[in-house]
Amino acid sequence: MQLQSKRIIVTGGAQGIGEAIVRAYAAEGATVTSVDVNDQLGLVVAQEVTSEGLGTVTYAHLDISDRTQVYAVFKEAAAKMGGLDVLVNNAGIHRHVPAHDVSPDVLERIFKVNVFGTIYTNDAAYAIMREQGGGAIINFGSEAGLTSEVNNAVYGSSKGAVHTWTRSVAREWGPAGVRVNAVLPYVVTPMYKQYIEAMVPEQRAAHDKLLKEQFPLGSIGDTAKDLAPVMVFLASDASHFMTGQLFPVDGGYASVR
Repeated sequence: MQLQSKRIIVTGGAQGIGEAIVRAYAAEGATVTSVDVNDQLGLVVAQEVTSEGLGTVTYAHLDISDRTQVYAVFKEAAAKMGGLDVLVNNAGIHRHVPAHDVSPDVLERIFKVNVFGTIYTNDAAYAIMREQGGGAIINFGSEAGLTSEVNNAVYGSSKGAVHTWTRSVAREWGPAGVRVNAVLPYVVTPMYKQYIEAMVPEQRAAHDKLLKEQFPLGSIGDTAKDLAPVMVFLASDASHFMTGQLFPVDGGYASVR
């Protein structure tokens, strides 16, 4: 098993990408603490995965935009697991809205979760990893943070901030043995499904046509099949000499933008 004895925190672990990561890590023998704001789904996933008898998953409630809560939950999780080797900060929110129509509440919430949440969780993990001699942090960026997208300026800006943060702290924290990378996935998720379901027929037709034209590998990825193995690799010792990188996992989409 690639992650035997690894102690890992996964944010946003109750569903979608986070759930797939939790399941993949447990299957590779890791001890995982999954955190989310959806307690019902989070507990179900933790119980199901643990019952399968590979790795162990426990669940804790956490809103990553709450700094005090982040530090308290991370400290408790690390104490229970006996340390912290890997943080996957997957939790995030998306609102697809024209730039001039963004309300102050939406703007604040997106940045609190996507940007402040990244900073809070990373710093809390670093404080633990630094004392034990190293670790790995995997953030979640987005292709929207690399290029321009209509009606996606605020979300894209928040992810652009995540990219810059990731590369900057990788340089600062490397001497302490802490690696920091980010993945930029383009896979089907509950959030993506909500996005396309909100489209009118004309928008959906144009969207589907664009996907066929701009994905060199032909489609949007599958979370479990296409993204989870990459996440396992980045959490494993095989990636020990990689830091400060942004990894598109998108069927080649970013390469043609």
